[in-house]
This record gives sequence, structure tokens and C-alpha cells, in this order.
Amino acid sequence: MTPAIFSPAGLTLTAEERAFFREAEPAGYILFGRNVADRQQLRALTDELRSLHGRDRLLISIDQEGGRVARMKPPVWDAYPTGQAFADLWQVAPSSAIEAARCNGALLGLDLAEVGITVDYTPLLDVRQPGAHDVIGDRALGTDPLQVAALGRATLDGLAAAGVTGCIKHMPGHGRAGADSHK
Repeated sequence: MTPAIFSPAGLTLTAEERAFFREAEPAGYILFGRNVADRQQLRALTDELRSLHGRDRLLISIDQEGGRVARMKPPVWDAYPTGQAFADLWQVAPSSAIEAARCNGALLGLDLAEVGITVDYTPLLDVRQPGAHDVIGDRALGTDPLQVAALGRATLDGLAAAGVTGCIKHMPGHGRAGADSHK
């Protein structure tokens, strides 16, 4: 097995990709917007990736946070809220915010599991900082580390209940970045 995660170029695999992926036997795959059209197409793609390797438990991942980071978009899929929605609810009712984050993770996980995706690159555990670049902005679950941890844990629990593994990201703190690291 090659210790790498690869991505197909489009909505379906080319003959060259099939041959390369079979030979390389990667640890898994990541899907981007270029790989997503609708439920039937996406399920066919993930099924084909699995069939190349004969492994039902193949790592097939996506970055589907909600808000502006969503590869699976409306109107085919629901629009999920940003982390800020849960941070705002926390200010009113922390236990309700935790339950909302868990339920959101479970619903998101059901959408992903339906199309054969096993890993989601969420939740963000960035702690939003005043004056930082907006690259994280409304994606953050808040400005308090304990709040972010509680909401992140609830998101992970919801995803797991749907059979999808969450992958925390941006540790130790992209939320304080002064510039957009993507650029």
C-alpha cells in the first residue's frame, strides 16, 4: 500500500486512473467539488474506487464542513450551517448547542454514508481570535477553547453515529492566522 491519499480528476475514473490506482494501491482517496455531481454519480464513483481494491473499508474522504466549505452542494444536498451557528447558540444555551452540533454531525454523516464517503475533514478545532484573518472566521466553533472542544466532540459523535469518521483539523490554531494560508 502506498502511504498517500489520491484524488480522481473528474466525475468518473479514466482508464489511466484505474490502472494507476490499482498499481499504486493508495491508503485512500479525497474527493473535491470536481468529483461531485449528484447522489447517483458520487455513489458510482465511490463504489468503483472500492472495487479497484476489493476493500469495503476503504478511506474515501471529503471536506464537507458546512457553510462555505462544502463539496456536496444544494440543491442536491442540504446546506449545513457554519460553526458560527453553534457558537452563537452556545451563548444562549450551551447544552442545546452541543445537541445541535451532534444532530448536525449525524445528518451530515448520513448524507456522506449514503454516497460511500467514510471520512469527513471536520470539525475545525480552531479557536477564533480577534484581529485574525477571516480564512477561518465563521467556520470556527467559537473563541473559547473549552466551548470549541465540546462542540467539536459533539460533531465527531454525530458523524460516528452515522458511520462516518470525522477528522479534526487546523491544530494547533489556524484561527489566529494573520494571512490566508491557502494563498
